[in-house]
Amino acid sequence: MTKCHLSRRRLLTGTGAAVAAVATAAVTDKTAKAGASAAVPFKYCLNTSTIRGQKLTLDKEIEIAAKAGYRAIEPWVHKVHEHAGSGGNLKDLRKRIADLGLAVESAISFFQWIVDDDTRRANGLEQAKRDMDVLARIGGKRIAAPPAGATRGPALDLMKAAERYRTLLEIGDKIGVVPEVEIWGPSRNLHRLGQAMFVVIESGHPKACLMPDVYHIYKGGSDFTGLKQLSAHAIQVFHLNDYPADPPRDRIGDRDRVMPGDGIAPLTQIIRDLRDTGSRAVLSLELFNPNYWKQDALAVAKIGLTKMKAAVKKALGTN
Repeated sequence: MTKCHLSRRRLLTGTGAAVAAVATAAVTDKTAKAGASAAVPFKYCLNTSTIRGQKLTLDKEIEIAAKAGYRAIEPWVHKVHEHAGSGGNLKDLRKRIADLGLAVESAISFFQWIVDDDTRRANGLEQAKRDMDVLARIGGKRIAAPPAGATRGPALDLMKAAERYRTLLEIGDKIGVVPEVEIWGPSRNLHRLGQAMFVVIESGHPKACLMPDVYHIYKGGSDFTGLKQLSAHAIQVFHLNDYPADPPRDRIGDRDRVMPGDGIAPLTQIIRDLRDTGSRAVLSLELFNPNYWKQDALAVAKIGLTKMKAAVKKALGTN
């Protein structure tokens, strides 16, 4: 065989191997992407309002969240204060939460950070400091910042609201907790996605973020398609719930929220839109339905997790 023929054969052999390698890589890449798209990008969390009516202690609520299979919990901060006030050790509580495989992804409080009245706002910021401090001591990462105290009365100047949110964020920077602007559907202020995101954007702070809620977006009158416009960073915790057709929007209230999939909310669209933005949001089950409060707390928590997972599976086709 001549060197020419040998070189040609080696060339063809090498080319074939290269083509095979590229094809294999393409298949592997395609398979990897398929696997990634099939994975659930969200983390499931229990907001303790869902079992609030059972009047349990904080440590019991934490235990229930873990037993039900959640990976995170969203407590109400007043329960953390109560735990510490009754002699509970927050360092021990933090260890207990971690040992149970949970993370404190967010928490609920109602400090008046946004109001126009200077004295009330100053008092609200002091409360925010206290709330963030106890939350940080149990490993809390974020805290809700709804327009508490500004739900009625005159409309707020949103630029001033943005400046006040930045002040709140800077307080959080020192403590290690991120406040999240929370939409409140029944409120005169921050009841729409656009209003809340104006405050987030114009705060000019790199950690600024939004806490949406299925019920509150509906109640406030925004269209859910607006979620498509928001980055993955903008939404870190999302309150997942559902709402019935009756009562109608103008009369529906917190107590009317139902389990995901038991109402008429476009959950499939919402979850797909979140996924498509690259979101890795924590989906936190937040309900205030007195019918659930009459039931066994662990059973309610388990049903809630099952229904959240079912909603995600329906939307994303995951296992």
